[in-house]
Amino acid sequence: MGTLVNAIAVVAGSLIGLLIRRGLPERVEGAAMKLLGLSVLIIGFNGVVTSMVTVGADGSLSSDGSLLLIASLVIGGVSGELWEIDDKLTRMGKRIEERFGKEGFAKGFINGSLIYCIGAMAIIGALNDGLTGDSSILYIKSALDFVCSIILASTLGFGVLFSALPVALYQGGITLFAGVLSPFVSDALLGGICMVGYAIVLCIGINFLEFTTIRTANLLPALAVPVAWQLLHSCAGLIVI
Repeated sequence: MGTLVNAIAVVAGSLIGLLIRRGLPERVEGAAMKLLGLSVLIIGFNGVVTSMVTVGADGSLSSDGSLLLIASLVIGGVSGELWEIDDKLTRMGKRIEERFGKEGFAKGFINGSLIYCIGAMAIIGALNDGLTGDSSILYIKSALDFVCSIILASTLGFGVLFSALPVALYQGGITLFAGVLSPFVSDALLGGICMVGYAIVLCIGINFLEFTTIRTANLLPALAVPVAWQLLHSCAGLIVI
């Protein structure tokens, strides 16, 4: 139920954003894009730091996971480039643009999907929904995504609306298989996935600000590296995260 509400929230927010977009002057739209990029950049940076920094009992700060983050981004990024994930998604978006006459579909769809699906709330909320029937976390996420989708759709356009589909499939899949997945989702694994995920969100913010162009969809395989890392750690007991 929580995932359904979340998907509906994304659709509703996107429709409102598209209505707002029609009345925005070009200079206002450009300014909104920059401010959105700054916001996403800050959210990504905060998420990475929060995932890496821990506070000891004596109040001292320590940082963990640097090696995992580097390995994930490098291995995942290279894999994504070899598999041409970004190119394939962009080509799919272009075909939809040509069919429906909507420009910018690929950018809105890819960035919206990544922002909505990456993060602890998506995983923990979907697990809780499947195991206990408690959808409260997903309801909170739905409210946040509703506001975010208004802003995204007003700047990125039509593609954001369709990012509700990956939300439904991703969170719905976790909810459906929650009983199987839950024993394997340790705090360390969740922290690793979120750390890498927020690094990808940070890259999205950099793209919005037009500092450079990072093909963020090619970084998606990086999310699988913490899973492999944790499996090696569990089996061998030799790798320290």
